[in-house]
Amino acid sequence: MTGAAAPSAPRRIVSLNVCADQYLLALADPSQIAALSINARDPELSAAADKARAFRSLRRGPEEVLAIQPDLLIGYPLGGGALAAAPPGRWRTVGVADATSYAAILDQIREVARAVGHSDRGEALIADMNRALAALPHPRGSGVAAYYQRRGYLTGTGTLVDDLMRRVGLTNLAGKLGKPALAQLSLEEMVAARPDWLIVEQATDRVQDQGTEMLHHPALRSIPRISLPQAWTVCGGPAYVLAARAMTARLNAR
Repeated sequence: MTGAAAPSAPRRIVSLNVCADQYLLALADPSQIAALSINARDPELSAAADKARAFRSLRRGPEEVLAIQPDLLIGYPLGGGALAAAPPGRWRTVGVADATSYAAILDQIREVARAVGHSDRGEALIADMNRALAALPHPRGSGVAAYYQRRGYLTGTGTLVDDLMRRVGLTNLAGKLGKPALAQLSLEEMVAARPDWLIVEQATDRVQDQGTEMLHHPALRSIPRISLPQAWTVCGGPAYVLAARAMTARLNAR
């Protein structure tokens, strides 16, 4: 990682959620990172879990953050509690909401990069991501896809998964059915809908409990699958490229 931080750059940054963790790890100097969120090292949730192991991870909530005395918090708003009640101006804050599109990811990269004093790194990361996406082969497969999760949850339009589907030439079944961002679709309804693809979380590739058992019902076996780590879609960030690449490769392998 190159480029010196601006003289006014924060020196004790704390990240409060797993999405903010990934931006911070990609953009800040290691010496600037005082602590990451409680889920930073969870590979099911964070695409940067391995990198996060080198840093402190929060364990005791607001009191621990107060003891660190950060000069920047990433992951606001926080809601109530001790952190929200801190005197105004005690620290700078940057909010990192759920990114629902690639454009939103780029906005967040720029915002975090400015906040940590490395705008140049933000632009370099964006350029790398744009080049990687532009280099993806044209998907040979297409059709209707359903992002189907344990207990029959279906991810709808206006989400990052929906954005990824459109990027690789797929149509979201949830949109065709008029479903909201998150809905439940029974096994019978899914069979009747006859999507061309099921997109599933990699952790559900094997039966773990009743919630995942329905995804392995014989009635669904004939539908080809695209299996992705949940960590690649739960947050925006560089992992968006990994998800798009994997989806394209699967479509072209059929």
